[in-house]
Amino acid sequence: MASPAESAPRSERHTWRVPAGWPAGAASASWRERCAYLLAVGGPIGWIPWVPATWASLATAAVWRGLVAAGWSRGAGWPVAAAAGVMLVVGGVAATTAERLAGIGDPRNVVLDEIAGQSLTFLLAGAASWPLALAGFVLFRIFDVLKPPPARQAERARGGWGIMLDDLVAGGYAAAALWLLAKIL
Repeated sequence: MASPAESAPRSERHTWRVPAGWPAGAASASWRERCAYLLAVGGPIGWIPWVPATWASLATAAVWRGLVAAGWSRGAGWPVAAAAGVMLVVGGVAATTAERLAGIGDPRNVVLDEIAGQSLTFLLAGAASWPLALAGFVLFRIFDVLKPPPARQAERARGGWGIMLDDLVAGGYAAAALWLLAKIL
């Protein structure tokens, strides 16, 4: 039997505004479900009423650049892969919970997928400079919007897994493009 979120219509993908605050389903949710929802929406970022996914991606690129500037590795390699892997597992569960509480599939204010995909963008080239971090941000957003294969197909996975997987595929494409760009420049 399909869950309510799986049988519910998908959220509007071409609207600029998203509802802010807790969904109606959160009123009867447990504290664990509320924590999962808060994680899925990236805390306050998912409640920004206009294009929260873009804001989440931009904030993530800035955080990775800040970590590199503070001396935390280049920002590339296993720390990025580990962070993206943890976000995939935790995010799949949290995004599934968010779908159920919101009563719609792929709620637009769920941004943990953008955070994971944007992080993965810096796997190969890192965020060694602000121009490189900005290029990584732009590349990820392009691939996230265009959803080249197999991103579109990954989006069809059940529940929160589809929410997470398509952005990780976009992050992989962006990582390869950013690596190539860093080698050229």
